[in-house]
Amino acid sequence: MSEAANKAKKPRVNVRRPDVMERVSAEVAIHFHSSIVEKLRDRGGKITVGNTTVLLAEQFGFCYGVERAIDLAYASRRVFPDNRIFLIGEIIHNPDVNLHLREMDIVSLPWQEMDASYDDLTADDVVIVPAFGAPTLFMDKVEERGCYVVDTTCGDVMKVWRRVRGYAKDGVTSIIHGKSNHEETRATASRALGENGDGNYLIVLTLADVDYVCDFIRNGGDKAAFMQRFQGEHSAGFDPEIHLRQIGVANQTTMLKSETEEIQRRLKGAVIDRDGGDAAFQMFDTICGATQERQDALFEMLRKPMDLLLVVGGYNSSNTAHLVEIAEPELPTFFIRGASCIKSLEEIVHYDLHHHEERTSDYSRLFSEDRPVTVGITAGASCPNNLIEETLVKIFELRGISREALAEG
Repeated sequence: MSEAANKAKKPRVNVRRPDVMERVSAEVAIHFHSSIVEKLRDRGGKITVGNTTVLLAEQFGFCYGVERAIDLAYASRRVFPDNRIFLIGEIIHNPDVNLHLREMDIVSLPWQEMDASYDDLTADDVVIVPAFGAPTLFMDKVEERGCYVVDTTCGDVMKVWRRVRGYAKDGVTSIIHGKSNHEETRATASRALGENGDGNYLIVLTLADVDYVCDFIRNGGDKAAFMQRFQGEHSAGFDPEIHLRQIGVANQTTMLKSETEEIQRRLKGAVIDRDGGDAAFQMFDTICGATQERQDALFEMLRKPMDLLLVVGGYNSSNTAHLVEIAEPELPTFFIRGASCIKSLEEIVHYDLHHHEERTSDYSRLFSEDRPVTVGITAGASCPNNLIEETLVKIFELRGISREALAEG
């Protein structure tokens, strides 16, 4: 970084002042908390009124990292009431939360490509870094412009960054299990280049991707075909004939735990087959605790009889999508943004992960028949409790049970 940029750079801003956070806590509670959901959680996650039962997973909704990011974003507006405030991308993957920030005049900046809006930033502007973090290129630009920075990056994400920086320092290529178009994965990939920018990474998503890499590790192959398959998903200087000699696995923290573990197993096996040992392979557990807890809680929940499962969250939320993937083979599962997706006794609007589009399904046989039913609800780490409450209430209302009767149940 240039001398001028170093002079312009401001220290990170601490907006967690006691007087500010007291007000922020009250505002966040009004927007996102739910007394009904908290009461239900205290009762063991089960409520029955009449012939309708709703089950909640033991772990669901906001995690600590998400709560912290939202608190810091709200606090930024209180500490800087008159400044322009910008956010790199979205604070989290939930449209309801991001709408509230827009209503506070917090403006989103693009995160996939840096456009002229970054050149328009001034030293009086505040830039919020989202919970996913941001690529180093964007951070360097913001610091070059001399902006105040409020960094909400999740601690679990930063643990991954420390590991991939270590890989780069040791000449180890980072194999990153994640979605190449996800903010967190891109931020992690930029750190995998290391302090000197000479590190290397390769992003893999599916087990088919990993098997392709494993075959190249064991047997070599067509380098041009390899590079074509992973176009846009590797570091600029990546050469599979050189940079797969020593590898270390990391991952986007919200991936499916069992799949990440299988990826680690397969890559380690390929290195052992090639070398006769695993000295050229490194790994460590980088699935975030909250993601793992929500996945484990869903597996436990699926042991119970249910007619239907609703998974509530933003459609672009990785950790929420993995909950859907876990449940789909077991019972009818619908990925919904919120209660508004349950249109009537006949229609549920939901996101189809396989076709990447919203669809409408007829599930009137559950809601309209006068028979006992059990509906399960879970939610990703970026889903607030108020959306879970609205979903819960909608289910009971479709069964002829009012909010008032629910509150007494």
